[in-house]
Amino acid sequence: MFKNKKKNLIKITLFLEKYLMPMAGKVSEQKHLGAIREGMMVAMPLLIIGSAFLIIGFIPIHGYSEFMSKIFGTEWLKKVLIPVGATFDLMAIFANIGISYKLCEKYKVEPLLGSIISLGAFILVTPNNIKFNGKIIENVIPTTFLGGKGLFVSMIMAILAAEIYRILIQKDIVIKLPPSVPPTMGKSFVALIPGATVITMFWIINLVISNTSFENVHYIISKLLIDPISTIGSSYIGIIMLVLLANLLWICGIHGSNIVYGIAAPMLYILMDQNLQAFRTGKILPNIVSQNMFDIFVSVGGAGGTLGLAILMAFKAKSTHLKELGKLSFIPSLFNINEPIIFGTPIVMNPIMIIPFILNPLIAVSLAYFSMKIGNNWKTYWSLCPLDKSSFF
Repeated sequence: MFKNKKKNLIKITLFLEKYLMPMAGKVSEQKHLGAIREGMMVAMPLLIIGSAFLIIGFIPIHGYSEFMSKIFGTEWLKKVLIPVGATFDLMAIFANIGISYKLCEKYKVEPLLGSIISLGAFILVTPNNIKFNGKIIENVIPTTFLGGKGLFVSMIMAILAAEIYRILIQKDIVIKLPPSVPPTMGKSFVALIPGATVITMFWIINLVISNTSFENVHYIISKLLIDPISTIGSSYIGIIMLVLLANLLWICGIHGSNIVYGIAAPMLYILMDQNLQAFRTGKILPNIVSQNMFDIFVSVGGAGGTLGLAILMAFKAKSTHLKELGKLSFIPSLFNINEPIIFGTPIVMNPIMIIPFILNPLIAVSLAYFSMKIGNNWKTYWSLCPLDKSSFF
């Protein structure tokens, strides 16, 4: 019986290797998806720094706020949250620069100028006025569109601007200066025609849209992309599919986290930013699913939630190889880095190890999701449960 189960697992592994692995390989090599994945990582250090200041501002200790007010004054919280505004509220700008830069690098054209042109295109299509006390204040860019809410527009502008920029340069539609001109100035003039084309094109698009009921590009993208994708991605089925697909890629030897979560990152960061804005204003967090959920509950010790496995191998394994691997992997696992375990155990292509590797994060995410879903209303859910509750006591 055990042999039959093992044969079936091997068949499943071979099926994944034959059909899923080639498709995942093509996705991982796709330039635009790679640029999004790598470009989003550019903003990561600043977001971590912003998160640290957010924690300092809202440490959940009774009397903490009163203690800080006595020492630093009543305005202490506003001052502590300034770095949060300088990081999270500018997330779309960092992502735009990072994505366009990485895409230009992949096309082997000047990346710095390409990212500057891309940033100009993003700022151009972003509303430059706000309503305050019934009046419209001009020449002010709302930070709402520069943070998570503007992330999809930022990403689209980065890709489109970088594509137009590189096409014109590769087709040699540029201004060329004599060799005697300094290289820095020469590069600037090379980017003149591509830059003018990008800015003019999006300026016209912005003018056309501003004369419609949509008002701006952000509104269109929000209705067509952000709202539907966020609704699907923030659901239980959505998060289960993300986790399952990522782990299926891992067992084929492909970095599933980079591919799946890299593509889903804009949506997850938008959901995280919505939670942040609600938290800062004292409202109930609107989303259960966000980037934080994957980092804290799903990837405990890395893909597959292998922190427990690292501890068991380090202290309980009889095999010398596994014991040493556990000791070497324990510290990296604390930071959700577990490639040594995945490839050293190995879990990849291992018909026995792939079962807990897939089930563990699915169980973890299910427990986390429904625990937060129920929250303080557990008594209501319990009263609606059709089971005989007397058996539980």
